[in-house]
Amino acid sequence: MDSSAQIREPPTVPRAELDQRPHEMFRRLRPLTPLVRRDDGGYIAIRAADVERLMTDPRTRQSETELPTSRGVTDGPLFTFFKSSMLFTNGPDHRRRRAPLSRVFAVKLVADLRPRIRAVAERLIERASARKEMNLLDDYAALIPARMISEVLGLAEEDIPRFTRWVYTMARAITPSFAREEVPEIVDAADQLTAYVSELLANRRASPRDDFLTSYVRAMDAEGNLSPEETLAQIMTVILGGSDTTRSAMTIQVALLLQHPEQWEAVCRDPALIPGAVVESLRYEPSVGSVPRFTLDEIEIEGYVVPRNRMLSLSTLSAMRDSAVYADPDRFDIRRGDLSRKHPVFGNGVHRCLGEALAKAELEEGLAALSARLPQLRLVGEPPVVRGHGGIRQMSNMHVSWP
Repeated sequence: MDSSAQIREPPTVPRAELDQRPHEMFRRLRPLTPLVRRDDGGYIAIRAADVERLMTDPRTRQSETELPTSRGVTDGPLFTFFKSSMLFTNGPDHRRRRAPLSRVFAVKLVADLRPRIRAVAERLIERASARKEMNLLDDYAALIPARMISEVLGLAEEDIPRFTRWVYTMARAITPSFAREEVPEIVDAADQLTAYVSELLANRRASPRDDFLTSYVRAMDAEGNLSPEETLAQIMTVILGGSDTTRSAMTIQVALLLQHPEQWEAVCRDPALIPGAVVESLRYEPSVGSVPRFTLDEIEIEGYVVPRNRMLSLSTLSAMRDSAVYADPDRFDIRRGDLSRKHPVFGNGVHRCLGEALAKAELEEGLAALSARLPQLRLVGEPPVVRGHGGIRQMSNMHVSWP
């Protein structure tokens, strides 16, 4: 950095305002500054070019235990999860923890799951057909990814209500604005999920089955590459990542389409538009709003400096509405032609989302089943509200009906 350059402090913005009105706030700030600082001290990069570059900048690394530590969590099940999960590690530890799971989420294996995903979606629609209404979030969007992750891992279907409850609570710890007051509830959920997965792994050791968990435990025990805490944390990570973000993304995409009826009708007429509808929904209103990084050195952007050893959120939510990259970025358009081949919402580099192919398959098949079976679907009441500016965002319920 040029020591003669004038160093400016980025504007400070309240977390509460960012959580309530993220698009409005970022739209106003992007032309003025490449960086903002939250009132809790965290920095946010908000322009597309900077976000993309910083995802692989060697002056940053994936955040590790900094977020729970900043909220006073320095031991216990939640801290152990952050310390042991591939989500929050770097270098050789990240590669060692991620490698045993990579094969499960390979594109070819996920493609083979598509008929099963569609069958699950069809069955959920059939279950609601007599009522002619449903809570799309709880009765449909939440159950497709939860059932698929259960099938992939070998979990019992009757366990879904339990583990999803813990997952949805625990996921709040991954948002940059989670408050200290939430810590006891989140820690309790982490404790419950830890105990549940511990019991699952112990059961597979004692009574092997023909499923992924059995083969995973056997391989980890034989190879000795992962500690018991690491072995446990990777399965917790898969359950968390495979359950929460996709349910919100599926609800959001249906809500957006129903609020743009001409585009919903187009999807119902032409299923070839479904992939475009999925990726545009992920751009326009993502269920994950940012990528967490930690600075290893000072980073200067246009005269603004992020000091070393600070949390730096890379706002994909802001970047995906940046007019420098997208034409008319605040317009929802499923035929948009300026989307990147590698969707920014799934991150970049070695930490790119492991479950990307599965998430896209679930979103596409879930939308395909709804548009084919319920073309007259409509919103009941107000559209759902998506809150939060970073990490895993929070979603309100969404009710729909049909004639």
